[in-house]
Amino acid sequence: MATDVSPLDGVPLLDVENLQIELITSHGVIRAVDGVSFTVREGETVTLIGESGSGKSTTAMGVLRLLPEGLAVLSGSVRIAGRDVVADPRAARALRGRTVSLIPQDPMTALSPVHTIGRQLGDALRLRHPGLSRAETREKGTELLAQVRIPRPETRWKAYPHQFSGGMLQRILIAVALAAEPRLLIADEPTSALDATVQAGVLDLLMELQEVEGIGMLMITHDLGVARVVSDRIHVMKEGRFVESGPAGTIVDRPAEPYTRALLAAVPRLGAWDEDGLTGAVAR
Repeated sequence: MATDVSPLDGVPLLDVENLQIELITSHGVIRAVDGVSFTVREGETVTLIGESGSGKSTTAMGVLRLLPEGLAVLSGSVRIAGRDVVADPRAARALRGRTVSLIPQDPMTALSPVHTIGRQLGDALRLRHPGLSRAETREKGTELLAQVRIPRPETRWKAYPHQFSGGMLQRILIAVALAAEPRLLIADEPTSALDATVQAGVLDLLMELQEVEGIGMLMITHDLGVARVVSDRIHVMKEGRFVESGPAGTIVDRPAEPYTRALLAAVPRLGAWDEDGLTGAVAR
């Protein structure tokens, strides 16, 4: 996989130190992220998990410098492939869509409804390879669609988003992210709008791509069931801070904090089959 940044021995793909993000609102200044630190290395998945409003998506948008410049104040350091995007916001623009890509949440709204899939994927490819001809763009785009398991990709180039299921749209968003040939993927709730079967397929695809390409991944989720499947390390976030961090197995099997145990308790589980209860419900 081609990249704009040569490998740096011992340097993480993403190195976040004491990141603070303050949001300026009509009700005053809110510290949405309060001094978090973590790293992501090649070939590993690090997950930020917490309930809605805990600050995990704000952290991801801050790492990418996608928060409104006049309304968000960042401090600390965020180094992507060794370049500090807090100290130098221009570095973020040079790295986005090349070294690092975002898989946004909610596939039903992340794509333009008035442009074809080919147009949107082609734009991402030409951002990475400006000299591509129309035929080359379509060829590479079709290969990407096949890579993310879109059936009959050669027939889907001129299709619109409304002609795809939610699961297929999520795969297309992954293809758009991969068009940049990134070393680092940031996946913001990539399965939250999908049913359990489709969710499992998307997670399987992400892990397969990571194994083949060796990319690092920062996963944002509120679901410890998802984190259990994909993560090497987990950071549990509450009110802008990490309350617990460690290897995925330790966090899931032996959580130390009540908040983490509460998140685990919220994961749905299949109970024992209650034949008498079912019969009683039918009788009523």
